Amino acid sequence: MSRKLFGTDGVRGRANSWPMTAEVALKLGAAAGHFFRRDDSAAHRVVIGKDTRLSGYMLENALTAGLASTGMNVLLVGPVPTPAVGFLTRSMRADLGVMISASHNPHEDNGIKFFGPDGFKLSDQAEAEIEAMLEADLPLAPASNIGRVKRIDDGRGRYQEFVKTSFPTGLSLEGLKVVIDCAHGAAYRAAPEVLWELGATVIPLGTAPNGTNINDRCGSTHTETAAEAVITHGAHVGIALDGDADRVMIIDETGKVADGDQIMALFAARWGAEGRLKGDTLVATVMSNLGLETFLKTRGLHLKRTAVGDRYVVEEMRKNGFNLGGEQSGHIVMTDYATTGDGLAAALQFLAEMARTGEKASTLTRQFETVPQLLKNVRYQAGAQPLAAAKVQQVIAANEARIAGKGRILIRKSGTEPLIRVMAECEDEALLLDVVDEIVEAVAAAG
Repeated sequence: MSRKLFGTDGVRGRANSWPMTAEVALKLGAAAGHFFRRDDSAAHRVVIGKDTRLSGYMLENALTAGLASTGMNVLLVGPVPTPAVGFLTRSMRADLGVMISASHNPHEDNGIKFFGPDGFKLSDQAEAEIEAMLEADLPLAPASNIGRVKRIDDGRGRYQEFVKTSFPTGLSLEGLKVVIDCAHGAAYRAAPEVLWELGATVIPLGTAPNGTNINDRCGSTHTETAAEAVITHGAHVGIALDGDADRVMIIDETGKVADGDQIMALFAARWGAEGRLKGDTLVATVMSNLGLETFLKTRGLHLKRTAVGDRYVVEEMRKNGFNLGGEQSGHIVMTDYATTGDGLAAALQFLAEMARTGEKASTLTRQFETVPQLLKNVRYQAGAQPLAAAKVQQVIAANEARIAGKGRILIRKSGTEPLIRVMAECEDEALLLDVVDEIVEAVAAAG
């Protein structure tokens, strides 16, 4: 069953433009409510969280109306991180969880992500079935059985107490000065409070959301803000979250940024040494650096690659019982603690390593030497299919031949934006640049 509305991480787009309109959200709510409402009892409930985007109010109300119309009772938890919705859905015995967020995208965008009763994101098949219902004449609940709606004031607090349990007993963050950049997003209150409660001296950034400043020159996609603060305040480490706090970047005491590959390498090596890494395997996407793969092999560990998207990482982990995975972009999935990427939980694991070993962040974030990697994005017009063009395919094939045996090329469409992502890895940096630029030029001409 095909999907047109859903991308790699739910439904996403420009707010007040299709598909991020109140009308579509209303229909999505009704379809999801019908899909998850298995009988006519009054016990069915759904948890809805959101980040701090202005459009979140509009979409929250529309989704609520659609869900309530099918008899679902709606619990509104307000601004909370995406992993909090996964946790609360399972913790509160809800049939469905919804997160309204466009993650690291600018405030003009928004998105809708669904979680099943187990707290995990929905499968492609489930999303396709919900999408197919949008044009159907769905049965509505009788007037006496319309769903009730109420706000839950302690949802964030529940998540904060839960995420603190992932921090090892007996350790403390006393003596650590930590910069935390919340990107004016969903964790603007939760993250600084958790760090302070665990003993850290906290320097908070990005904690004054106004509806339009989420991810604006801050957070995990603009790490220069946190890096500057680390240097200015003489902090031991910086933590940069994205708008919905499901990804993290670590900044060492010198201001250098470590991506998800280095963080995953640290965790995999530690867990592997302790016998905690299930299957001796780390799950990552095709985007992860070749250096990570080599690092794991030298320690007798394995790397399993998936398509891009944390949902596909999680699917592979669940299928084979692995407990650690993630993406270079900073999604770190630790199923011992959470059902999805959790930037704050991953940050706590990193800080625990600092506290346990006494090592500087700069030591812990340099686990392996990266193979030179270059990624460039090419925006294309709506309806265009640049990768199908014969000229583009010829250029790609020619450059794959040039780099064969020396590196690799990966080209894919973004699942959340009208972009073609062109990535290559090669020890010969001059060849790397030339290969990527030739492909980018051809894609741009065709798009």
